[in-house]
Amino acid sequence: MTGFYNFLDKIKEALESSNFVNTVTYGDITRIDLNKTTNFPLSHFMVNNISYGESTLTYNVSLLCMDIVNESDSDTVDLFVGNDNEHDIFNTQQDVVISVLDNLLLGDLYASKYQLAEGSSTIEPFVDRFENRLAGWVATFDVLIVNDRSCE
Repeated sequence: MTGFYNFLDKIKEALESSNFVNTVTYGDITRIDLNKTTNFPLSHFMVNNISYGESTLTYNVSLLCMDIVNESDSDTVDLFVGNDNEHDIFNTQQDVVISVLDNLLLGDLYASKYQLAEGSSTIEPFVDRFENRLAGWVATFDVLIVNDRSCE
C-alpha cells in the first residue's frame, strides 16, 4: 500500500513543474519558515481528511500558493494597482493553482488515476495571512484515487 506516498509525490511533481514555484512544502503550515529566507514563491499543501470508499479514497486537500509582496520605492501610487506587486502575485499564483486543478481534471494526473472530484474546488485569495506580507491563493479540493489496499 503506497497510495498516500504516491499521492504526495504526484502533487509535489505537479507543483514543481511550474515556473512560478521555487519551493514546495507539505504538512502543518506553522512548521514552515515563512520569513524572507524561504525561497519564494512557495506552494504548500496538506491533506485535511480522507473519505473511505470500497474502491476509492477521496483526499480533501488545501493548497496554498504564495509569494512575498514587495513595495515599490516610487512615490507614485496608482489607486487601482497600488504601489506593490500584489496583482502580479495573484496572477502567477492563480496560474499555479489552476494548472494543478486542470492536471487533476484533464491532464497527466487524471490519466494516472488522480482525479479531481468535480464541483469540489474553492479558491480564495489572501493577503497578510502570515508573518511576512504574503499574498496568494488557498484552494481546497477533493481528489479521488484508487484504494490500492488489498484485503488478504
